[in-house]
Amino acid sequence: MTRITSKKTVWQLALRVFSIGLLPVLTANQAFGAERIKFNYGALERSIPISSLEAYAKTGKMDEDLAVYSQYIDKKQLTQLRQTLLTPINLNQVGVSQFLYTPTGERLLETLGKVIQTESRLSGFYAIRAALILAAADSQNFTLLNILQKFPASSISINLNQALEIVNSFQNLANQTQNAVAIINQQSQQKTITASTLNPVLLRDLGQNGSFRFSKQTIVLNDLTRQRTFPADIYLPIAPTPRSIIIISHGLGSDRTSFAYLAEHLASYGFVVAVPEHPGSNSEQLQALLAGTADKVTNPRELIDRPLDIKYLLDELTRLSKSNQTFRGRLNLDQVGVIGQSFGGYTALALAGAKINFEQLQANCSALEDTLNISLLLQCLAVNLPNASYDLSDARIKAIIAINPVDSSIFGQASLSQIKIPVMIVSGSADTVTPALPEQIQPFIWLTTPNKYLALINGGTHFSTIAESANTVVPVPTQVIGSSPALARRYVKALSVPFLETYIARQSSYLPYLSADYVNNISQQPLPLSLITSLTSEQLQLPFQ
Repeated sequence: MTRITSKKTVWQLALRVFSIGLLPVLTANQAFGAERIKFNYGALERSIPISSLEAYAKTGKMDEDLAVYSQYIDKKQLTQLRQTLLTPINLNQVGVSQFLYTPTGERLLETLGKVIQTESRLSGFYAIRAALILAAADSQNFTLLNILQKFPASSISINLNQALEIVNSFQNLANQTQNAVAIINQQSQQKTITASTLNPVLLRDLGQNGSFRFSKQTIVLNDLTRQRTFPADIYLPIAPTPRSIIIISHGLGSDRTSFAYLAEHLASYGFVVAVPEHPGSNSEQLQALLAGTADKVTNPRELIDRPLDIKYLLDELTRLSKSNQTFRGRLNLDQVGVIGQSFGGYTALALAGAKINFEQLQANCSALEDTLNISLLLQCLAVNLPNASYDLSDARIKAIIAINPVDSSIFGQASLSQIKIPVMIVSGSADTVTPALPEQIQPFIWLTTPNKYLALINGGTHFSTIAESANTVVPVPTQVIGSSPALARRYVKALSVPFLETYIARQSSYLPYLSADYVNNISQQPLPLSLITSLTSEQLQLPFQ
């Protein structure tokens, strides 16, 4: 860690860490609530009365105690601090309690406890958990300010040594990501300049709907061997010949309506689209957790069951194509593609041939409390599975699209390099859930399949491509979704069509659209789009495994 030589720099960073980084996770207790927040850096210590923060949050006025520190942070950060203190948290006490007692919640508490400590400078693990639960009991006033006032100690101690290490680690990752993003953007632009493949006059906007009309059917599947029942929506284009099949796998805590916009779009281009609901990792599972009827965010077994859901769905479609008049003569089961987002991206990659890499998981999950990669909390659930050679691939699947996938540790280079079919990875440079560099850019380098694509949405977040569902349990704040989600979803539609037409429907006329030239034509602010087909670790100058 870089040595800090100036006291002013220490307190400037302290205020910055507090105002824009650590505040959202601090907690407190009404009966003997914290009165001060203390910032400790070695032998140095400074503090802020919580009453000063309360007065500023409610009136916008600073007292003498807080004014001393205002010189260290700019007006934008001060405004953000005030908004953050008063922002309602849309969770109840049961949901907060349930999550904090899950293995995932406890992992997060362990990490936070190193930074947010008791007045004796001991880990804040138990104090943070107790305070969050107590604060959540007041559902009408569950704000961060109220949380601060409920910390079960006379003061909250912030270990700046630990906090600044996290800040430095985060900054290093951010710098490396910015470097990688710049290289990808530059390479995409160079391809556009040096090798124009499309006549702009002939360009079509594949983000607009196609010409096929379609109907929607909902079927219920019952896999007796796994005692697993789940629905799937089937979008059937009206066409005289059997049509290629695309399956869409939703992410953790989401549901089959999250990508209905994409299913309808692909159906309008003549694809049969099947969208299953994954029980155990859908919105109902999240609802059960928050209601207190489930004790896990998801079960490790979901890492196996999700790909098996899709294999079973294909088996059921095969049966229906022979026995059901609605489906007879309408399904081409020799041409199947899969699209998945986040946990669904993992699902797609597993079906494409990547196997769970237990050796990689053991290496990466031992120091999980030190990671900045939140997606590892999900990937590392796999260490609780029996160490076996799970074959989750399906030869019927000829190409996949993985959007914001989780894959760096659960697969790693050894497994991802075994995929032989065409792959498109879609990444968002502002994704903080499945960070672009470790979860999409690095894995793209590891792929050895000759037909691979990396689409980068500059400024895109983990939620940019997900449509809001009527079944949403906890609404995602607008600032977390990011700007222009409609544009991000349009990109997904415009890229999915030529990729699937080329590698699933085998329509070679769409291949020119899988180019930087086409992407440059559809790219717009504030989310510029880039597309590349090759990249090496040497280009990024990073020590990739």
